[in-house]
Amino acid sequence: MFNSSQGQQINEAACDLAREVANEGDALVAGGVSQTPSYLSCKSESEVKAIFQTQLDVFIKKDVDFLIAEYFEHVEEAEWAVQVLQTTGKPVAATLCIGPEGDLNGVSAGDCAVRLVKAGAKIVGVNCHFDPMTCVKTVKLMKEGVERAGLTAHYMVQPLAYHTPDCNCQGFIDLPEFPFALEPRILTRWDMHKYAREAYNAGIRYIGGCCGFEPYHIRAVAEELAPERGFLPAASEKHGNWGSGLEMHTKPWVRARARRDYWEQLKPASGRPKCPSMSSPDGWGVTKGHADLMQQKEATTEDQLKQLFEKAKAS
Repeated sequence: MFNSSQGQQINEAACDLAREVANEGDALVAGGVSQTPSYLSCKSESEVKAIFQTQLDVFIKKDVDFLIAEYFEHVEEAEWAVQVLQTTGKPVAATLCIGPEGDLNGVSAGDCAVRLVKAGAKIVGVNCHFDPMTCVKTVKLMKEGVERAGLTAHYMVQPLAYHTPDCNCQGFIDLPEFPFALEPRILTRWDMHKYAREAYNAGIRYIGGCCGFEPYHIRAVAEELAPERGFLPAASEKHGNWGSGLEMHTKPWVRARARRDYWEQLKPASGRPKCPSMSSPDGWGVTKGHADLMQQKEATTEDQLKQLFEKAKAS
């Protein structure tokens, strides 16, 4: 049985490992909290905040550089998290896992950002649930909302590394491929170049990734923004930027691909005969307070699974 003491030990070890790696270069260490089952189960504000405070104690003990409230579907819970985190005096970033339609209670992306800034967040944005371009679009809406309100903030984005044009407001968790068959949707490194440039041009300066990101994706982001950063990531000369490393390939038709316009215009095939271009999201349409989301300690039973299957057939 997992207990709070074990959780604290794990978080302390994680902070130590993160600090060890950060000390190898010019990096910062963040402590993060995310949405709670307690909020979805309609626990009180004080109960939910107490959970955040318990997590926060470890981060203060380990003196992290800044704090992140991330992966929130409801801006109300994110506000509560920011209110707790900002009492430390450390910089606070806050990200929602929402798309352009706003949070699951229908609060617009712009209004979400305004509420987070007023709660004390210095950096606001989105993470997870949607593909890079959708996430950048959402942060643009957040930025517009903050500016309309006469407030100031920095902006961040940490999208999926998957294409999600068919997602509804709940994002990729509604896709039938979630979570174990998403690989056919993976972005190429060239998609990441486009994402990095789009995010930077939108005024976003904390540009990263979430589920599905691999090292070569982060490398692509770093390579695209090398002019702004002032240097290329280490070992970039091995393959060259935009495929220039192919200039020495033995096959002439492959050498001909050593150019930016080739990779920018390429529309990759899936290699899967009769593969559908998009999926139909499950769209359960439930959020905070629904019986299906009530927190339970036991694993899902066969009877509960049967009920879920029957509900899915009826929808």
